[in-house]
Amino acid sequence: MNLNLNFAAVLQGQYADLLVKGLVLTLELTVASWLLAMALGTLLATLRMSGKRSATAVVSAFVAYHRNVPMLVQIMMWYFALPSLLPDDAQMWINQFNGEFLYSVIAIGLCMAAYVSEDIRSGLRAIPHGQFEASRALGLSYIGSMRFVILPQAMRIAVPPLINHTVLLFKNTSLAMAIGVAELTYATRQLENYTFRTFEAYLIASLGYLALSLALMGAGALLSRHYKIPGSR
Repeated sequence: MNLNLNFAAVLQGQYADLLVKGLVLTLELTVASWLLAMALGTLLATLRMSGKRSATAVVSAFVAYHRNVPMLVQIMMWYFALPSLLPDDAQMWINQFNGEFLYSVIAIGLCMAAYVSEDIRSGLRAIPHGQFEASRALGLSYIGSMRFVILPQAMRIAVPPLINHTVLLFKNTSLAMAIGVAELTYATRQLENYTFRTFEAYLIASLGYLALSLALMGAGALLSRHYKIPGSR
């Protein structure tokens, strides 16, 4: 058994820069996808709780698709299939502005929005219906009641599952390497090809993912305690 490890070989000069750039791109992809997932997930949950059959059916179909089709397939669909429906000029314009990154953000964000919407919907269902009726009795519209009374409480209840899915989103950004996004996993693969230090390269990447995932979970624990509704368990 040969354990001739040399971490210095993969942590110097251009190789270290490669890993840093991959890590930065991973964080950018995470933040952009998370913002899309949170905005769309909140909207979907609000529409589903409206009680309108058409809105409920559309949201249910959206959630069913994105929760049951592998994310890698969705990324491939956005990168290879859907752009083929666009005019050539539109495809060229998108590719000029880092199309791989853009399509990855859309695919990951839409997929995770389905999970976020279910987390928020669970929070909404935990709020007593009397609060909604009281807010409407005070003259607030459905949107106003959701914005000022119901959603703020539901978000506080949904913090723990939202943090779990944020960590999942962060880890799933590694799937973007399949379409050439030079995030951390892609950079690690390139590093291994350049140095032939397979164990060292992937161990460093694993530790990077582990450290950031634990940091997100730690931040989530602090948020859960800070935004915990008084009297709840």
